[in-house]
Amino acid sequence: MELFVLWDIDHTLIENAGVSKEIYAAAFRALSGREPTEPARTEGRTDRLIMRDMFFREGLPVPDWPFFETALAQAGEARLGELRRRGTALPGVHEALKAASAQTGWVSSVLTGNISANARVKLAAFGLDYLLDLPVGAYGADAELRPHLVAVARERAQRLHGVAADIPTVLVGDTPRDVEAALTTGSGVLAVASGIHTQEELTAAGAVEVLPDLSDTKRVLGILESFAGH
Repeated sequence: MELFVLWDIDHTLIENAGVSKEIYAAAFRALSGREPTEPARTEGRTDRLIMRDMFFREGLPVPDWPFFETALAQAGEARLGELRRRGTALPGVHEALKAASAQTGWVSSVLTGNISANARVKLAAFGLDYLLDLPVGAYGADAELRPHLVAVARERAQRLHGVAADIPTVLVGDTPRDVEAALTTGSGVLAVASGIHTQEELTAAGAVEVLPDLSDTKRVLGILESFAGH
């Protein structure tokens, strides 16, 4: 059976150990010439919203998006070594991604608030990039709101792989925004409490399938397979 699996990155596949917020701070500094007075607010939002919010909160004019994207990409590339040193792939992630990539008829990619350049940095830091079909993913430059990224990924999967427009789609993520993106787009969702949100919070947000993390490969694959039958 066909299935389109879209994985979140930060706190779902990897622990970035604060490097993400350092990337946003560095991009802010490069564009404004000074330090931000408080850290970026992330929690499942896209890079477009995160950076715009930083400038709003600091009372500064908001640069055009291409300036943001360039500054973010430069900051991310500069911190690849730091990410490898401090961060880690989360438990079971290599095994889960490998198993999903081996399923006939499945397309396994990412849906992330990160711009594509920084998504690749974060995945490559822990050898995860080759386990995902990144060209069909959806990224933080593609839309402001997370639910809108689902249509972007579906269109790319249709165009690049010829999958059906109504292919069953499932999002895997750690925040209520991941759950919202799934529920508002008719997608399935597997929520994991590997970030700051508890299993209870994710259930309250509307997720039926909630795991503490991705360490149980058989259970993860079983849940994903259940969406392929929908």
